[in-house]
Amino acid sequence: MSTVAIWNEPADPTSTSVRPSEGTTTRQPSERPTPGKRGEGAFPSDWPGPGPIDLAVQDLPHRSSTTEWWYLNTHFETPEGRRLSLFAAFFRIVKGHDPASKAPEYAHSLTWALTDADRKMYFGDSRVDPSAPKMGLDRIKDGQGARDPRLNRAISEILERGNVPTPDRIFEAPVFVGEARLELDFGGARFRKLDDGRYRLELNNARDRVGAALTFTLGKPATRHGDNGVVRGAAGERMFYYFIPRCQVDGTVTLDGRTQPIIKGQGWYDHEFGGPPEPDRGGTAPSPRPAARLDIAWNWAAVQLEDGRDVSAYSLVNVADNKLLYQWAVISDAGGTARAYKDMSLEPLQSWRSKRTFYDYPVRWRLRIPEVALDLAIDAAFDDQELMTTISKPAFWEGRTAVTGTWQGRLVAGLGYFERSGFEPIKNLDEFFSAVGEEVRASVAEVLPLELTTAHARELFAAPSREHYLDGVDVTQLSRALVEPIRCIADRGGKSWRSYAALAAVDVVGGDSRKFVQWLAVPELLHVGSLIVDDVQDRSEVRRGGPTSHLIHGDALAINAGTACYFLCQRLLVDVDLSPAAKLRIYDLYFEVMRAGHAGQALDLAGLAEATADCVRDGDSRLLERRVLATHRLKAGVPAGCLARMGAIAGGGKDAQVDAIGLFFETLGVAFQIVDDVLNVRGFKGDLKARGEDVANGTITLPVAKAMGRLSADQRHWLANTLAAKPKDPAVIASVIERLESTGAVQACADEARELVESAWRAAEPLLADSIPKVMLRAFGWYVLERHY
Repeated sequence: MSTVAIWNEPADPTSTSVRPSEGTTTRQPSERPTPGKRGEGAFPSDWPGPGPIDLAVQDLPHRSSTTEWWYLNTHFETPEGRRLSLFAAFFRIVKGHDPASKAPEYAHSLTWALTDADRKMYFGDSRVDPSAPKMGLDRIKDGQGARDPRLNRAISEILERGNVPTPDRIFEAPVFVGEARLELDFGGARFRKLDDGRYRLELNNARDRVGAALTFTLGKPATRHGDNGVVRGAAGERMFYYFIPRCQVDGTVTLDGRTQPIIKGQGWYDHEFGGPPEPDRGGTAPSPRPAARLDIAWNWAAVQLEDGRDVSAYSLVNVADNKLLYQWAVISDAGGTARAYKDMSLEPLQSWRSKRTFYDYPVRWRLRIPEVALDLAIDAAFDDQELMTTISKPAFWEGRTAVTGTWQGRLVAGLGYFERSGFEPIKNLDEFFSAVGEEVRASVAEVLPLELTTAHARELFAAPSREHYLDGVDVTQLSRALVEPIRCIADRGGKSWRSYAALAAVDVVGGDSRKFVQWLAVPELLHVGSLIVDDVQDRSEVRRGGPTSHLIHGDALAINAGTACYFLCQRLLVDVDLSPAAKLRIYDLYFEVMRAGHAGQALDLAGLAEATADCVRDGDSRLLERRVLATHRLKAGVPAGCLARMGAIAGGGKDAQVDAIGLFFETLGVAFQIVDDVLNVRGFKGDLKARGEDVANGTITLPVAKAMGRLSADQRHWLANTLAAKPKDPAVIASVIERLESTGAVQACADEARELVESAWRAAEPLLADSIPKVMLRAFGWYVLERHY
């Protein structure tokens, strides 16, 4: 079992389920209609009948099927002992019919990945059909795309150009599927059956300098999964599923561009086909497509034990309510005799969160089949075996596992593959940034634990050759005096887009943000430091829903802790694998953030009295608007832009990309503050802030500045005097808000924010390859503009 492209229409593994039955020996078929028989419940004529499966026939593509895939996985070693694993899945689906002949027309896709267990590295590859852009657009229009409309809009821009976002890539050569013998050539990736009955798999990923040329020799007979091979879909579609759980594997592997032979190879092969049958192909008419969207997800395990027994198990879940729908397990003994069991459990025990998609994946499982007293622990060889692809929401987890446990009281061990796909733990950008926020807080807690140890203190406040700095230091007292004033604000959480900016910029220029995950804490600490000091200067009492740091810890400790935040981050920039020149550029940008931020705060504290008076006198608001935007730029825009530039440099971006990404995020920072000004007039979702709070504080915001240029002289004086009085009467505040709205100034601000972001995107977009990170950045721009809190 493996993932199928999002471009698939009616039947795919995300809707695969099975008809319950008791445990059965898969070689002894239960009573059911025979292939080719017409009427209710008939199977397509090209499905296997009773008895052993004829691989010479059933390995071939099935004309009756709308969905079909061929899947392999294998574990092996190199002569020097490096442990590697690999999986590959070849898909074809019916995408339509020829208008004249009515013959089905197919689309194809391929996913595969190589796992390096010793170096904990994962090399994934995803290829799709040239028709994928059109099929993807059709699915989005049909309501089968992402749940967040901004993501659909962003990916549609790419699809409309005839492209797909990387890491997906369109096949560079034609796809061929043999009808007379098993022969698949998916743009140069090949899977075929040899004359001697063995199978040959050839894969190459030039981008990552990995590949394989492997031969699979079957060690067991074909085994039926589910109910004697039949599994069912949520809409009633039927699939047939068989597998060969044990093969000898020989050949070569390419790693780091070097090709070498493999040893100790063992493999797995399975094949599944079906879906709503073609009415003119000998099957019954398709079941009506359900009106409501139904998403099915699954967990699947393939286990090869050292004693020669093999286990395949899967469970299918309704994504909407996480309800278990169906599950099956099949055990093949050393001789190849197999039995299927529906009484089994596949329980997640430990999770890991991706730092690219921020999805949570179980990486430790417990598989139990009570009838045979089987109890197995299935552990990921390492956590990050996530394959990113927009054809699977936008990623799935499939990788090498180590298996240990007991079978009827006896210890057993082996290797396996586990796949988790179709789940959607994050459904929209709000949930995405909530998950980012959780990781940001975890990153801050790792950098600044509430209870410092001597080791933590040495890392933060000393140097390797000057540990005497800590002589006589009471680290408990240091925790109370320095860490707690910071953590009391950071732990409440805030908008995490600043932290996201740095990592997103790494990926969008082709780098790997996983190398820089410690940077998640950098923007947050800088921001929290500025908030703590700002609250002291403004005598604020509430921050992020709680008392300000200085109210809890006093002004002196708060000021010291806030300014310390600016320097603690430097330690996070040291231990990265970058050239000295790149580090120097990043250090310069880091201090540019602080210089600009302090300049913006100085202007904010000084106020806009002079520019406001000039505007009230002559009605020309242009200078006042520029003054407001200057503060927004220095306090919010420059920090976001510089952090993004740091990420783009770390990701190996070209100078033009670094500048464009920096300007885009700088503009987003300004737009964010403009939208904040607008929301303060129109109201925040959930009453996060009081409507008109800026009016009550007498703040000259951009809506106020724009309104000044649209009001008569008397109205300008009234507005300026009212704000100067810092009104607390709700009626007065409401009258100011009404005046701002009536001039069209508030909407003009919203329009200006949108045009700023769109202009910056138009400059950056041509310089960035179409990719999932690019989709996220585009959608993020709209998220900033359309936010309500």
